Order: sequence, then C-alpha cells, then structure tokens
Amino acid sequence: MPSKKSARLRVVIDTNVLISGIFFTGPPYWILKEWREGAFRIVVSQEIMEEYERVAQEISSRFPSVDIGDVLELIALGAELVDTTSVDVKVCRDPADDKFIACAIAGGARVIVSGDKHLLEVSGYRGITVPRPRAFWEIHLRRKGPGT
Repeated sequence: MPSKKSARLRVVIDTNVLISGIFFTGPPYWILKEWREGAFRIVVSQEIMEEYERVAQEISSRFPSVDIGDVLELIALGAELVDTTSVDVKVCRDPADDKFIACAIAGGARVIVSGDKHLLEVSGYRGITVPRPRAFWEIHLRRKGPGT
C-alpha cells in the first residue's frame, strides 16, 4: 500500500493507463508499482473511481485469473479522493474526458498520465501536463531501468 508520506508529486491516472497496468506489463504496470511503493500520490474523484470499476469489470471477464477487486480496493484506500463538484471544465473534445482535468484541478495535480488523444491535446491547460505512460515513467520515475 502506498505510504501515507508519499512524494509531493500528485497524479491523475487515466482509466486506460490503470487498466493496462492491472492486466498487462510495461510502463503502466511500472507506474502502478512505483505508486504502491510511495513514489507519488494518485488523485481520483468519485466519477473516476466509478469509471475505473466499470471498465475493470468489463475487461476482467476476459482475464478471470486477475483479481481486480484487490487492485480497485488498493486504489480506493490509497488514492486521495477529491470533490470535483465545484469545478466546471469543458475543455476536451470528448466531454467524458473533462472529469480527469476537473480532478487534477480539484486535487492540485499537475500531471494526468494518459494515452487518450483528447487529453493529450489539452496538455498544458492550467499548467497540467498530460504525458503518455512511457514519457511519465522516463521523466518522473525511472531510476535504474524499465520495470525496476
């Protein structure tokens, strides 16, 4: 479980990155591993948690050996839940992606890790960068090499 004294870096994780990190190896997996070790804090909203759960349930039927319940519980317990009701953002071409920007604003996160083209297009909005998982890994987490 992430340390309560996690690093100052506050990050919103897009659903595609979380799901890739749960079910596959590579940068999304390495990112979640580093989070569990306290390298940064994940910031989520209720709306994002609901999307995580919905998408994970859909995908888990194809991967019955993966226990998504434990991972989602870890996120629910270890991430910082923020209230986004007072943040009205309409910046993404796909309005469903605005919840990630709103969460970053409400939670003081300066990074949203995503591979979603609509979020990547708004990188820089209000000082929030949107790197792809590999770039986030390289810039913020890499110490010895991939997956270490």
